[in-house]
Amino acid sequence: MDLSQDEIRRYSRHLILPEVGLAGQKKLRATSVLCIGAGGLGSPIAMYLAAAGIGRLGLVDFDLVDLSNLQRQVLHGTADVGRPKTDSARETIQQINPHVEIVVHQTRLTSQNALALLRPYDIIADGTDNFPTRYLTNDACVLLSKPNVYGSIFRFEGQASLFAPHLGAPCYRCLYPEPPPPGMVPSCAEGGVLGVLPGLIGLVQATEIIKLALGAGTPLLNRLLLFNALDMRFREVKLRRDPECPVCGEQPKIKELLDYEMFCGVEPHPTPAGMHSDEVTVQEMKRAIDNPVLGIKVIDVREPNEYDIARIDGVSLIPLSTLAERCGDLDPDQSYYIHCKSGGRSMTALNFLRQRGFKHLKSVKGGITAWSDEIDPSVPRY
Repeated sequence: MDLSQDEIRRYSRHLILPEVGLAGQKKLRATSVLCIGAGGLGSPIAMYLAAAGIGRLGLVDFDLVDLSNLQRQVLHGTADVGRPKTDSARETIQQINPHVEIVVHQTRLTSQNALALLRPYDIIADGTDNFPTRYLTNDACVLLSKPNVYGSIFRFEGQASLFAPHLGAPCYRCLYPEPPPPGMVPSCAEGGVLGVLPGLIGLVQATEIIKLALGAGTPLLNRLLLFNALDMRFREVKLRRDPECPVCGEQPKIKELLDYEMFCGVEPHPTPAGMHSDEVTVQEMKRAIDNPVLGIKVIDVREPNEYDIARIDGVSLIPLSTLAERCGDLDPDQSYYIHCKSGGRSMTALNFLRQRGFKHLKSVKGGITAWSDEIDPSVPRY
């Protein structure tokens, strides 16, 4: 099918490139891409693929827009706070290019729906922000022989690659066979991320997708691109397939999708009312602070820069990063409530201290975020 007059004008800077031309632009229009996530990485991926003229663009996301997203998730604006990300993403993309077919999947990617969601698309873009979904995306791509255009970000660093065993390249598990222990790698919500970083890495992913669709250039197969924003430096690491890889190796053990929350050692989406036996509520923490006679001390294991943003009177700061060297200052027979931003690092601190003989420990569910929501709204929420 020929390009319309509007499309010819819209894509004219593509059309005059010999490597693209009319034939290449038609290839882009005939290509379908599924982007897992409409957040930091998904924003530049989706926006630039739409502008480039990708024919069908699918978006998988179940989340709502939060004010804290807007520093980097440029698909969404201030007026979109509280709306489903898929809704605001669709509107933004339609404004960029009405010729693109947008398919939204307002759902969480799971082992039950992943194969059905990925199967209709030519290329998969990994814009995930957690290990269970990342391993799930990888395994589904391998099982379906789909190219997996990978990107990840943290603080000031990012990485990107093209995983495609069916094209002779490794998969994500060849590089990282097992996820790190729970709590070892903080999320962006806990560790932070430079706002422009997902733009840089997402554009690398979008570039790789366009090259794949065109069949042009040298793709990131067998290469891992590493970027440090503070140094403004790119490095490249050569990759190779692991013959022992459990999903794409010579004798694969994984032939169907599994329970990825259990594989990554995280609880599968607990209900808000659910409490771990090692947790207490912020109401219980308040009682401990207000009543010293209870004999419970509260420790904040966030980092000093977070403590400067928001703090609770009467709570001592011992950052998780210094806990190993400072745990000797604590009394193993004392009762402690431990809190962080949302509950992840405090549980890591609890397990660390318990292994060293501390018996009377509780992690505060929801951390200082829950404290701001439920106890004292004057404490900033970040």
